[in-house]
Amino acid sequence: MKIPLNEFEQLIDEKILKRGLSYFKGGAITDFSEISNGEYEATVSSTEEYTVQLEIRNNTIVVHNCDCPYDIGPICKHVVAVIFHLQQDKLELNETKISKPKKKKTKSVPQQVKELLKAISHKELIEFVQENSKKDKKFRNYFLASFGHLSQDQSKEFYQKQIHSILQTAAGKEGWIDWSDMKYVVNTTEPFLENAQKYLVNNNFENVFFISTAVLEEMTEAFQYGDDSNGDIGYFIESAMELLSNLTKEKLPKELIERIFKYCITAFKHKLFEGWDWHLGMLHIACELIEKEGDADIILDCLDTVNGDYEGERAQSLKLDLLRKFKDKKEVETYINKHISNSSIRKQEIEKAFANGNFEKVIKLSEDGIKSDEKDKPGLVKVWYNWLLKVAQSQKETSKIIEYSRFLFIDNFHPEQDYYQILKENVEDKNWHSFLEKIIKEVTPKSRWTYNELTRNIYIKEEWWDRLFIMLKQNLSMENIQQNEQYLSKGYSPELIELYSERITNYVEKYIGRNHYQTACRYLRRMKKLGGNEQVNELIELFRKQYPQRRALMDELTRV
Repeated sequence: MKIPLNEFEQLIDEKILKRGLSYFKGGAITDFSEISNGEYEATVSSTEEYTVQLEIRNNTIVVHNCDCPYDIGPICKHVVAVIFHLQQDKLELNETKISKPKKKKTKSVPQQVKELLKAISHKELIEFVQENSKKDKKFRNYFLASFGHLSQDQSKEFYQKQIHSILQTAAGKEGWIDWSDMKYVVNTTEPFLENAQKYLVNNNFENVFFISTAVLEEMTEAFQYGDDSNGDIGYFIESAMELLSNLTKEKLPKELIERIFKYCITAFKHKLFEGWDWHLGMLHIACELIEKEGDADIILDCLDTVNGDYEGERAQSLKLDLLRKFKDKKEVETYINKHISNSSIRKQEIEKAFANGNFEKVIKLSEDGIKSDEKDKPGLVKVWYNWLLKVAQSQKETSKIIEYSRFLFIDNFHPEQDYYQILKENVEDKNWHSFLEKIIKEVTPKSRWTYNELTRNIYIKEEWWDRLFIMLKQNLSMENIQQNEQYLSKGYSPELIELYSERITNYVEKYIGRNHYQTACRYLRRMKKLGGNEQVNELIELFRKQYPQRRALMDELTRV
Protein backbone atom coordinates (compact mmCIF):
# COMPACT_ATOMS: atom_id res chain seq x y z
CA MET A 1 0.00 0.00 0.00
CA LYS A 2 1.59 3.29 -1.14
CA ILE A 3 0.72 6.25 1.06
CA PRO A 4 1.08 9.88 -0.12
CA LEU A 5 2.20 11.86 2.94
CA ASN A 6 -0.23 14.67 2.24
CA GLU A 7 -3.20 12.25 2.16
CA PHE A 8 -2.27 9.60 4.73
CA GLU A 9 -5.04 10.59 7.18
CA GLN A 10 -7.71 9.90 4.53
CA LEU A 11 -6.25 6.51 3.55
CA ILE A 12 -5.82 4.90 6.97
CA ASP A 13 -8.59 3.36 9.07
CA GLU A 14 -9.87 5.89 11.60
CA LYS A 15 -9.34 3.58 14.56
CA ILE A 16 -5.71 2.86 13.63
CA LEU A 17 -5.15 6.57 12.94
CA LYS A 18 -6.32 7.53 16.43
CA ARG A 19 -4.20 4.87 18.12
CA GLY A 20 -1.13 5.88 16.15
CA LEU A 21 -1.64 9.53 17.09
CA SER A 22 -2.05 8.53 20.74
CA TYR A 23 1.23 6.57 20.60
CA PHE A 24 3.02 9.52 19.01
CA LYS A 25 1.69 12.04 21.54
CA GLY A 26 2.46 9.63 24.38
CA GLY A 27 6.14 9.57 23.48
CA ALA A 28 6.15 5.94 22.35
CA ILE A 29 8.81 6.62 19.70
CA THR A 30 12.02 6.07 21.65
CA ASP A 31 14.44 6.05 18.74
CA PHE A 32 14.29 7.53 15.24
CA SER A 33 17.01 7.73 12.60
CA GLU A 34 17.41 8.28 8.87
CA ILE A 35 19.30 5.22 7.62
CA SER A 36 19.93 6.70 4.20
CA ASN A 37 18.29 9.26 1.92
CA GLY A 38 14.55 8.63 2.18
CA GLU A 39 14.88 5.53 4.41
CA TYR A 40 13.97 5.70 8.10
CA GLU A 41 14.02 3.35 11.07
CA ALA A 42 12.28 3.90 14.39
CA THR A 43 11.65 2.05 17.65
CA VAL A 44 8.10 2.25 19.02
CA SER A 45 7.55 1.13 22.62
CA SER A 46 4.19 -0.25 23.73
CA THR A 47 3.73 -3.59 25.50
CA GLU A 48 6.92 -4.55 23.65
CA GLU A 49 9.43 -2.70 21.50
CA TYR A 50 8.77 -2.84 17.76
CA THR A 51 10.91 -1.69 14.86
CA VAL A 52 9.33 0.33 12.06
CA GLN A 53 11.01 0.91 8.70
CA LEU A 54 9.81 3.47 6.14
CA GLU A 55 11.01 4.28 2.64
CA ILE A 56 9.84 7.56 1.10
CA ARG A 57 10.09 8.54 -2.55
CA ASN A 58 8.56 11.69 -4.08
CA ASN A 59 6.73 12.51 -0.83
CA THR A 60 5.09 9.07 -0.88
CA ILE A 61 5.69 6.16 1.50
CA VAL A 62 6.51 3.30 -0.89
CA VAL A 63 7.61 0.76 1.76
CA HIS A 64 6.42 0.41 5.36
CA ASN A 65 7.29 -2.49 7.64
CA CYS A 66 6.75 -3.20 11.32
CA ASP A 67 7.79 -6.36 13.15
CA CYS A 68 4.65 -6.39 15.35
CA PRO A 69 2.17 -9.29 14.89
CA TYR A 70 -0.67 -7.06 13.58
CA ASP A 71 -2.14 -8.59 10.38
CA ILE A 72 -5.79 -7.45 10.33
CA GLY A 73 -5.22 -4.54 7.96
CA PRO A 74 -2.57 -3.09 5.64
CA ILE A 75 -1.00 -0.78 8.24
CA CYS A 76 -0.53 -0.86 12.03
CA LYS A 77 -0.66 1.84 14.72
CA HIS A 78 3.15 1.77 15.16
CA VAL A 79 3.72 2.74 11.52
CA VAL A 80 1.09 5.50 11.88
CA ALA A 81 2.88 6.83 14.98
CA VAL A 82 6.12 7.11 13.01
CA ILE A 83 4.33 8.89 10.13
CA PHE A 84 3.00 11.44 12.62
CA HIS A 85 6.55 11.83 13.96
CA LEU A 86 7.77 12.55 10.44
CA GLN A 87 4.93 15.01 9.81
CA GLN A 88 4.76 16.69 13.24
CA ASP A 89 5.94 20.14 12.12
CA LYS A 90 3.79 20.16 8.99
CA LEU A 91 0.68 19.05 10.92
CA GLU A 92 1.49 21.33 13.89
CA LEU A 93 1.42 18.41 16.30
CA ASN A 94 4.06 19.74 18.68
CA GLU A 95 2.27 20.40 21.93
CA THR A 96 4.52 23.29 22.89
CA LYS A 97 5.31 26.21 20.68
CA ILE A 98 8.49 27.17 22.61
CA SER A 99 11.40 27.18 20.23
CA LYS A 100 14.04 24.64 21.14
CA PRO A 101 17.72 24.80 20.27
CA LYS A 102 18.53 22.54 17.38
CA LYS A 103 20.15 19.34 18.44
CA LYS A 104 23.36 18.30 16.86
CA LYS A 105 22.52 15.77 14.18
CA THR A 106 23.52 12.30 15.36
CA LYS A 107 24.81 9.63 13.07
CA SER A 108 22.34 6.94 12.05
CA VAL A 109 22.66 3.46 13.53
CA PRO A 110 23.91 1.93 10.24
CA GLN A 111 26.54 4.66 9.98
CA GLN A 112 27.69 3.95 13.54
CA VAL A 113 27.90 0.22 12.80
CA LYS A 114 29.88 0.87 9.62
CA GLU A 115 32.40 3.05 11.46
CA LEU A 116 32.79 0.53 14.28
CA LEU A 117 33.43 -2.32 11.85
CA LYS A 118 36.25 -0.29 10.35
CA ALA A 119 37.72 0.39 13.80
CA ILE A 120 37.44 -3.15 15.20
CA SER A 121 40.33 -5.46 14.40
CA HIS A 122 39.78 -8.77 12.62
CA LYS A 123 40.84 -10.65 15.76
CA GLU A 124 38.40 -8.71 17.97
CA LEU A 125 35.57 -9.37 15.57
CA ILE A 126 36.29 -13.10 15.52
CA GLU A 127 36.40 -13.19 19.33
CA PHE A 128 33.11 -11.26 19.50
CA VAL A 129 31.32 -13.69 17.17
CA GLN A 130 32.74 -16.74 18.95
CA GLU A 131 31.86 -15.45 22.41
CA ASN A 132 28.31 -14.47 21.47
CA SER A 133 27.76 -17.74 19.58
CA LYS A 134 28.53 -19.59 22.82
CA LYS A 135 26.16 -17.66 25.06
CA ASP A 136 23.39 -16.71 22.60
CA LYS A 137 21.76 -19.54 20.63
CA LYS A 138 19.68 -17.16 18.53
CA PHE A 139 22.76 -15.19 17.50
CA ARG A 140 24.58 -18.42 16.64
CA ASN A 141 21.67 -19.77 14.61
CA TYR A 142 21.34 -16.56 12.62
CA PHE A 143 25.09 -16.44 12.03
CA LEU A 144 25.13 -20.03 10.73
CA ALA A 145 22.04 -19.45 8.59
CA SER A 146 23.64 -16.38 7.02
CA PHE A 147 27.16 -17.74 6.45
CA GLY A 148 26.82 -21.53 6.57
CA HIS A 149 26.92 -21.59 2.77
CA LEU A 150 30.65 -20.76 2.99
CA SER A 151 31.33 -24.10 4.67
CA GLN A 152 33.02 -26.80 2.59
CA ASP A 153 31.13 -29.60 4.36
CA GLN A 154 27.62 -29.12 2.97
CA SER A 155 24.92 -31.78 2.82
CA LYS A 156 21.22 -32.16 3.54
CA GLU A 157 22.14 -33.20 7.09
CA PHE A 158 24.36 -30.11 7.46
CA TYR A 159 21.43 -27.78 6.75
CA GLN A 160 18.91 -29.95 8.56
CA LYS A 161 20.91 -29.73 11.78
CA GLN A 162 20.97 -25.93 11.58
CA ILE A 163 17.25 -25.60 10.86
CA HIS A 164 16.45 -28.08 13.63
CA SER A 165 18.51 -25.99 16.06
CA ILE A 166 16.55 -22.87 15.07
CA LEU A 167 13.22 -24.60 15.65
CA GLN A 168 14.30 -26.12 18.97
CA THR A 169 15.61 -22.77 20.21
CA ALA A 170 12.26 -21.17 19.36
CA ALA A 171 10.35 -24.02 21.03
CA GLY A 172 12.22 -23.54 24.32
CA LYS A 173 11.65 -25.67 27.40
CA GLU A 174 7.93 -26.06 26.77
CA GLY A 175 8.58 -27.60 23.35
CA TRP A 176 6.04 -25.36 21.59
CA ILE A 177 6.66 -22.49 19.14
CA ASP A 178 3.96 -19.86 19.64
CA TRP A 179 3.09 -17.16 17.11
CA SER A 180 5.42 -14.58 18.70
CA ASP A 181 8.42 -16.93 18.51
CA MET A 182 7.57 -17.76 14.91
CA LYS A 183 8.92 -14.39 13.80
CA TYR A 184 12.36 -15.46 15.04
CA VAL A 185 12.00 -18.70 13.06
CA VAL A 186 11.11 -16.75 9.91
CA ASN A 187 13.95 -14.25 10.23
CA THR A 188 16.53 -16.94 10.98
CA THR A 189 15.40 -19.48 8.37
CA GLU A 190 14.80 -17.03 5.52
CA PRO A 191 18.57 -16.80 4.73
CA PHE A 192 18.57 -20.50 3.79
CA LEU A 193 16.00 -19.86 1.05
CA GLU A 194 17.84 -16.73 -0.08
CA ASN A 195 21.09 -18.69 -0.37
CA ALA A 196 19.29 -21.48 -2.23
CA GLN A 197 18.03 -18.94 -4.80
CA LYS A 198 21.60 -17.70 -5.26
CA TYR A 199 22.82 -21.27 -5.70
CA LEU A 200 20.14 -21.84 -8.36
CA VAL A 201 21.26 -18.76 -10.30
CA ASN A 202 24.92 -19.78 -10.00
CA ASN A 203 24.22 -23.38 -11.10
CA ASN A 204 25.22 -24.84 -7.74
CA PHE A 205 22.32 -27.25 -8.02
CA GLU A 206 23.43 -29.76 -5.41
CA ASN A 207 23.16 -27.23 -2.60
CA VAL A 208 19.69 -26.21 -3.79
CA PHE A 209 18.72 -29.86 -3.38
CA PHE A 210 20.29 -30.02 0.09
CA ILE A 211 18.56 -26.88 1.39
CA SER A 212 15.11 -27.55 -0.09
CA THR A 213 14.91 -31.12 1.25
CA ALA A 214 16.24 -30.07 4.67
CA VAL A 215 13.61 -27.31 4.89
CA LEU A 216 10.87 -29.70 3.74
CA GLU A 217 11.61 -32.34 6.35
CA GLU A 218 12.17 -30.03 9.32
CA MET A 219 9.25 -27.74 8.60
CA THR A 220 6.85 -30.65 8.05
CA GLU A 221 7.86 -31.95 11.46
CA ALA A 222 7.45 -28.45 12.93
CA PHE A 223 3.70 -28.56 12.22
CA GLN A 224 3.50 -30.88 15.24
CA TYR A 225 4.94 -28.33 17.68
CA GLY A 226 4.47 -24.90 16.11
CA ASP A 227 1.68 -22.33 15.74
CA ASP A 228 1.24 -21.81 11.99
CA SER A 229 -1.74 -19.47 12.23
CA ASN A 230 0.23 -16.92 10.16
CA GLY A 231 1.13 -19.54 7.55
CA ASP A 232 4.90 -19.22 8.11
CA ILE A 233 5.64 -22.96 8.20
CA GLY A 234 3.48 -23.46 5.13
CA TYR A 235 5.37 -20.66 3.38
CA PHE A 236 8.71 -22.42 3.91
CA ILE A 237 7.32 -25.72 2.61
CA GLU A 238 5.81 -24.08 -0.48
CA SER A 239 9.11 -22.31 -1.12
CA ALA A 240 11.06 -25.56 -0.76
CA MET A 241 8.73 -27.37 -3.17
CA GLU A 242 9.04 -24.49 -5.63
CA LEU A 243 12.84 -24.73 -5.41
CA LEU A 244 12.71 -28.44 -6.17
CA SER A 245 10.33 -27.85 -9.06
CA ASN A 246 12.57 -25.11 -10.48
CA LEU A 247 15.53 -27.44 -10.10
CA THR A 248 13.92 -29.99 -12.42
CA LYS A 249 13.77 -27.34 -15.18
CA GLU A 250 17.55 -26.89 -15.15
CA LYS A 251 20.14 -28.88 -17.08
CA LEU A 252 21.24 -31.12 -14.23
CA PRO A 253 24.09 -33.63 -14.14
CA LYS A 254 22.90 -37.22 -14.50
CA GLU A 255 24.07 -38.18 -11.01
CA LEU A 256 22.01 -35.39 -9.40
CA ILE A 257 18.93 -36.28 -11.46
CA GLU A 258 19.15 -39.84 -10.16
CA ARG A 259 19.70 -38.58 -6.63
CA ILE A 260 16.65 -36.29 -6.66
CA PHE A 261 14.52 -38.99 -8.29
CA LYS A 262 15.57 -41.52 -5.65
CA TYR A 263 14.82 -39.03 -2.85
CA CYS A 264 11.31 -38.36 -4.17
CA ILE A 265 10.47 -42.06 -4.54
CA THR A 266 11.96 -42.95 -1.13
CA ALA A 267 10.14 -40.07 0.59
CA PHE A 268 6.86 -41.26 -0.95
CA LYS A 269 7.35 -44.95 -0.14
CA HIS A 270 8.46 -44.23 3.43
CA LYS A 271 5.45 -41.90 3.81
CA LEU A 272 7.70 -39.06 4.96
CA PHE A 273 5.06 -36.46 4.11
CA GLU A 274 1.92 -38.59 4.30
CA GLY A 275 -1.22 -36.57 4.93
CA TRP A 276 0.17 -33.46 3.22
CA ASP A 277 -0.16 -32.28 -0.37
CA TRP A 278 3.60 -32.61 -0.93
CA HIS A 279 3.37 -36.38 -0.27
CA LEU A 280 1.95 -36.78 -3.78
CA GLY A 281 3.93 -33.70 -4.79
CA MET A 282 7.09 -35.81 -4.51
CA LEU A 283 5.85 -37.92 -7.41
CA HIS A 284 5.08 -34.77 -9.43
CA ILE A 285 8.73 -33.73 -8.95
CA ALA A 286 9.91 -37.21 -9.94
CA CYS A 287 7.76 -37.10 -13.09
CA GLU A 288 9.64 -33.99 -14.25
CA LEU A 289 12.93 -35.88 -14.18
CA ILE A 290 12.17 -39.13 -16.00
CA GLU A 291 13.19 -39.87 -19.56
CA LYS A 292 12.79 -43.64 -19.77
CA GLU A 293 9.88 -46.03 -19.37
CA GLY A 294 11.49 -47.91 -16.50
CA ASP A 295 11.42 -44.84 -14.27
CA ALA A 296 7.83 -44.17 -15.32
CA ASP A 297 6.89 -47.69 -14.20
CA ILE A 298 8.36 -47.00 -10.76
CA ILE A 299 6.13 -43.94 -10.39
CA LEU A 300 3.11 -45.76 -11.80
CA ASP A 301 3.51 -48.46 -9.15
CA CYS A 302 3.61 -45.76 -6.46
CA LEU A 303 0.50 -44.09 -7.85
CA ASP A 304 -1.43 -47.36 -7.67
CA THR A 305 -1.03 -47.32 -3.87
CA VAL A 306 -2.76 -43.94 -3.44
CA ASN A 307 -6.17 -44.08 -1.71
CA GLY A 308 -8.91 -41.59 -0.88
CA ASP A 309 -11.22 -39.62 -3.17
CA TYR A 310 -9.19 -36.41 -3.46
CA GLU A 311 -5.73 -37.99 -3.47
CA GLY A 312 -6.96 -40.82 -5.66
CA GLU A 313 -8.25 -38.46 -8.37
CA ARG A 314 -4.98 -36.49 -8.33
CA ALA A 315 -3.02 -39.73 -8.65
CA GLN A 316 -5.20 -40.91 -11.56
CA SER A 317 -4.61 -37.64 -13.44
CA LEU A 318 -0.86 -37.88 -12.89
CA LYS A 319 -0.90 -41.49 -14.01
CA LEU A 320 -2.72 -40.55 -17.21
CA ASP A 321 -0.02 -37.98 -18.01
CA LEU A 322 2.62 -40.69 -17.66
CA LEU A 323 0.66 -43.17 -19.76
CA ARG A 324 0.31 -40.62 -22.55
CA LYS A 325 4.05 -40.04 -22.51
CA PHE A 326 5.34 -43.61 -22.24
CA LYS A 327 2.56 -46.08 -23.17
CA ASP A 328 0.68 -46.87 -26.36
CA LYS A 329 -2.54 -45.20 -27.45
CA LYS A 330 -4.70 -48.23 -26.74
CA GLU A 331 -3.59 -48.47 -23.11
CA VAL A 332 -4.24 -44.74 -22.69
CA GLU A 333 -7.77 -45.02 -24.10
CA THR A 334 -8.55 -48.00 -21.89
CA TYR A 335 -7.39 -46.09 -18.81
CA ILE A 336 -9.43 -42.99 -19.76
CA ASN A 337 -12.60 -45.03 -20.23
CA LYS A 338 -12.06 -46.76 -16.90
CA HIS A 339 -11.53 -43.51 -14.98
CA ILE A 340 -13.77 -41.09 -16.88
CA SER A 341 -15.68 -40.39 -13.64
CA ASN A 342 -12.57 -38.50 -12.52
CA SER A 343 -13.61 -34.87 -13.06
CA SER A 344 -10.13 -33.78 -14.17
CA ILE A 345 -9.94 -36.53 -16.77
CA ARG A 346 -13.50 -35.82 -17.94
CA LYS A 347 -12.66 -32.11 -18.31
CA GLN A 348 -9.55 -32.88 -20.34
CA GLU A 349 -11.49 -35.16 -22.68
CA ILE A 350 -14.30 -32.62 -23.09
CA GLU A 351 -11.84 -29.81 -23.83
CA LYS A 352 -10.03 -31.95 -26.39
CA ALA A 353 -13.28 -33.03 -28.06
CA PHE A 354 -14.59 -29.44 -28.17
CA ALA A 355 -11.33 -28.16 -29.68
CA ASN A 356 -11.60 -30.84 -32.37
CA GLY A 357 -15.23 -29.95 -33.08
CA ASN A 358 -16.44 -33.33 -31.84
CA PHE A 359 -19.61 -31.91 -30.28
CA GLU A 360 -21.32 -35.26 -30.08
CA LYS A 361 -18.61 -36.51 -27.72
CA VAL A 362 -18.78 -33.31 -25.66
CA ILE A 363 -22.54 -33.76 -25.23
CA LYS A 364 -22.16 -37.44 -24.26
CA LEU A 365 -19.40 -36.78 -21.70
CA SER A 366 -21.24 -33.77 -20.24
CA GLU A 367 -24.60 -35.55 -19.92
CA ASP A 368 -22.90 -38.57 -18.32
CA GLY A 369 -21.12 -36.18 -15.95
CA ILE A 370 -24.43 -34.63 -14.93
CA LYS A 371 -25.90 -38.06 -14.11
CA SER A 372 -22.74 -39.11 -12.27
CA ASP A 373 -22.31 -35.99 -10.13
CA GLU A 374 -25.82 -34.58 -9.57
CA LYS A 375 -26.18 -36.29 -6.19
CA ASP A 376 -22.80 -35.67 -4.52
CA LYS A 377 -21.07 -32.96 -6.58
CA PRO A 378 -23.58 -30.28 -7.64
CA GLY A 379 -20.78 -27.81 -8.36
CA LEU A 380 -19.46 -30.07 -11.11
CA VAL A 381 -22.95 -30.45 -12.59
CA LYS A 382 -22.84 -26.74 -13.43
CA VAL A 383 -19.49 -27.23 -15.17
CA TRP A 384 -20.97 -29.95 -17.39
CA TYR A 385 -24.05 -27.82 -18.13
CA ASN A 386 -21.77 -24.99 -19.17
CA TRP A 387 -20.16 -27.27 -21.77
CA LEU A 388 -23.60 -28.21 -23.08
CA LEU A 389 -24.30 -24.47 -23.36
CA LYS A 390 -21.06 -23.92 -25.29
CA VAL A 391 -22.03 -26.61 -27.78
CA ALA A 392 -25.51 -25.11 -28.17
CA GLN A 393 -23.94 -21.69 -28.75
CA SER A 394 -21.57 -23.14 -31.36
CA GLN A 395 -24.47 -24.84 -33.14
CA LYS A 396 -26.77 -21.80 -32.64
CA GLU A 397 -29.56 -23.87 -31.10
CA THR A 398 -31.62 -21.12 -29.47
CA SER A 399 -33.98 -23.33 -27.46
CA LYS A 400 -31.09 -25.23 -25.87
CA ILE A 401 -29.14 -22.02 -25.26
CA ILE A 402 -32.14 -20.70 -23.31
CA GLU A 403 -32.63 -23.99 -21.46
CA TYR A 404 -29.01 -24.32 -20.31
CA SER A 405 -28.33 -20.66 -19.58
CA ARG A 406 -31.60 -20.41 -17.60
CA PHE A 407 -30.51 -23.32 -15.41
CA LEU A 408 -27.05 -21.81 -14.91
CA PHE A 409 -28.42 -18.32 -14.27
CA ILE A 410 -30.61 -19.64 -11.45
CA ASP A 411 -28.15 -22.06 -9.84
CA ASN A 412 -24.61 -20.91 -10.58
CA PHE A 413 -22.87 -18.78 -7.96
CA HIS A 414 -19.58 -18.69 -9.88
CA PRO A 415 -20.64 -18.10 -13.49
CA GLU A 416 -18.24 -18.84 -16.33
CA GLN A 417 -20.34 -16.68 -18.66
CA ASP A 418 -22.86 -13.85 -18.26
CA TYR A 419 -25.97 -16.03 -18.34
CA TYR A 420 -28.35 -13.10 -17.83
CA GLN A 421 -27.01 -11.41 -20.95
CA ILE A 422 -27.11 -14.66 -22.92
CA LEU A 423 -30.77 -15.05 -22.00
CA LYS A 424 -31.58 -11.47 -22.92
CA GLU A 425 -29.98 -11.93 -26.33
CA ASN A 426 -31.90 -15.14 -27.07
CA VAL A 427 -35.35 -14.65 -25.53
CA GLU A 428 -37.66 -12.61 -27.77
CA ASP A 429 -38.24 -9.05 -26.55
CA LYS A 430 -42.01 -9.50 -26.35
CA ASN A 431 -41.56 -12.51 -24.04
CA TRP A 432 -38.71 -11.13 -21.94
CA HIS A 433 -40.62 -9.71 -18.98
CA SER A 434 -42.92 -12.72 -18.65
CA PHE A 435 -39.83 -14.95 -18.88
CA LEU A 436 -38.25 -13.07 -15.96
CA GLU A 437 -41.48 -13.19 -13.94
CA LYS A 438 -41.51 -16.98 -14.20
CA ILE A 439 -37.91 -17.12 -12.94
CA ILE A 440 -38.77 -14.78 -10.04
CA LYS A 441 -41.77 -16.91 -9.12
CA GLU A 442 -39.68 -20.07 -9.27
CA VAL A 443 -36.88 -18.79 -7.06
CA THR A 444 -39.03 -16.83 -4.59
CA PRO A 445 -38.97 -18.81 -1.32
CA LYS A 446 -42.11 -19.61 0.61
CA SER A 447 -40.96 -17.35 3.44
CA ARG A 448 -41.10 -13.84 2.04
CA TRP A 449 -38.58 -12.71 4.66
CA THR A 450 -35.71 -14.57 3.03
CA TYR A 451 -33.39 -12.28 1.10
CA ASN A 452 -33.06 -13.54 -2.47
CA GLU A 453 -29.94 -12.22 -4.20
CA LEU A 454 -30.92 -13.54 -7.64
CA THR A 455 -34.25 -11.69 -7.61
CA ARG A 456 -32.52 -8.56 -6.30
CA ASN A 457 -30.06 -8.67 -9.22
CA ILE A 458 -32.94 -8.97 -11.70
CA TYR A 459 -34.57 -5.87 -10.20
CA ILE A 460 -31.29 -3.97 -10.47
CA LYS A 461 -30.56 -5.03 -14.07
CA GLU A 462 -34.12 -4.15 -15.12
CA GLU A 463 -34.10 -0.97 -12.98
CA TRP A 464 -37.27 -1.99 -11.20
CA TRP A 465 -36.58 0.31 -8.25
CA ASP A 466 -40.07 0.15 -6.74
CA ARG A 467 -39.82 -3.63 -6.43
CA LEU A 468 -36.27 -3.40 -5.09
CA PHE A 469 -37.46 -1.01 -2.38
CA ILE A 470 -40.31 -3.35 -1.41
CA MET A 471 -37.83 -6.24 -1.20
CA LEU A 472 -35.56 -4.13 1.02
CA LYS A 473 -38.44 -3.29 3.38
CA GLN A 474 -39.21 -6.99 3.69
CA ASN A 475 -35.57 -7.76 4.56
CA LEU A 476 -34.54 -4.80 6.71
CA SER A 477 -31.09 -4.49 8.17
CA MET A 478 -28.56 -1.67 8.17
CA GLU A 479 -26.29 -3.76 5.93
CA ASN A 480 -29.07 -4.30 3.38
CA ILE A 481 -29.99 -0.62 3.38
CA GLN A 482 -26.37 0.29 2.69
CA GLN A 483 -26.10 -2.37 -0.03
CA ASN A 484 -29.04 -0.87 -1.92
CA GLU A 485 -28.31 2.81 -1.29
CA GLN A 486 -26.59 3.39 -4.64
CA TYR A 487 -29.67 2.17 -6.52
CA LEU A 488 -32.40 3.72 -4.39
CA SER A 489 -30.91 7.01 -3.15
CA LYS A 490 -32.16 8.99 -6.17
CA GLY A 491 -35.83 8.19 -5.67
CA TYR A 492 -36.07 7.01 -2.08
CA SER A 493 -33.65 9.10 0.04
CA PRO A 494 -36.26 10.22 2.64
CA GLU A 495 -37.46 6.64 3.03
CA LEU A 496 -33.88 5.31 3.40
CA ILE A 497 -33.12 7.96 6.03
CA GLU A 498 -36.21 6.90 7.98
CA LEU A 499 -35.29 3.21 7.72
CA TYR A 500 -31.75 3.94 8.89
CA SER A 501 -33.06 6.00 11.80
CA GLU A 502 -35.27 3.17 13.08
CA ARG A 503 -32.57 0.52 12.77
CA ILE A 504 -29.83 2.66 14.37
CA THR A 505 -32.08 3.53 17.31
CA ASN A 506 -32.79 -0.16 17.94
CA TYR A 507 -29.13 -1.04 17.48
CA VAL A 508 -27.84 1.46 20.07
CA GLU A 509 -30.53 0.33 22.51
CA LYS A 510 -29.54 -3.32 22.11
CA TYR A 511 -25.74 -3.26 21.88
CA ILE A 512 -23.09 -1.82 24.21
CA GLY A 513 -19.37 -1.27 23.54
CA ARG A 514 -17.18 1.08 21.51
CA ASN A 515 -17.13 -1.21 18.46
CA HIS A 516 -20.92 -1.16 18.31
CA TYR A 517 -21.01 2.60 18.83
CA GLN A 518 -18.58 3.07 15.96
CA THR A 519 -20.85 0.93 13.76
CA ALA A 520 -23.88 3.03 14.67
CA CYS A 521 -21.99 6.26 13.99
CA ARG A 522 -20.83 4.94 10.63
CA TYR A 523 -24.46 4.54 9.60
CA LEU A 524 -25.28 7.99 11.00
CA ARG A 525 -22.70 9.38 8.59
CA ARG A 526 -24.42 7.49 5.77
CA MET A 527 -27.70 9.19 6.74
CA LYS A 528 -25.92 12.54 6.42
CA LYS A 529 -24.77 11.69 2.88
CA LEU A 530 -28.40 10.97 1.98
CA GLY A 531 -29.34 14.46 3.15
CA GLY A 532 -30.53 13.53 6.64
CA ASN A 533 -28.57 16.11 8.66
CA GLU A 534 -31.64 17.13 10.67
CA GLN A 535 -32.57 13.52 11.53
CA VAL A 536 -28.97 12.73 12.49
CA ASN A 537 -28.84 15.71 14.86
CA GLU A 538 -32.10 14.59 16.43
CA LEU A 539 -30.73 11.08 16.97
CA ILE A 540 -27.50 12.40 18.48
CA GLU A 541 -29.50 14.58 20.88
CA LEU A 542 -31.72 11.61 21.75
CA PHE A 543 -28.72 9.36 22.49
CA ARG A 544 -27.06 12.04 24.63
CA LYS A 545 -30.21 12.32 26.77
CA GLN A 546 -30.91 8.59 27.01
CA TYR A 547 -27.35 7.24 27.49
CA PRO A 548 -25.23 9.95 29.19
CA GLN A 549 -23.41 7.27 31.21
CA ARG A 550 -22.04 5.62 28.03
CA ARG A 551 -18.84 7.62 27.77
CA ALA A 552 -17.56 5.76 24.72
CA LEU A 553 -20.82 6.48 22.88
CA MET A 554 -20.59 10.19 23.78
CA ASP A 555 -17.02 10.20 22.47
CA GLU A 556 -17.96 8.55 19.15
CA LEU A 557 -20.95 10.85 18.62
CA THR A 558 -18.61 13.88 18.59
CA ARG A 559 -16.98 12.40 15.47
CA VAL A 560 -20.14 12.04 13.39
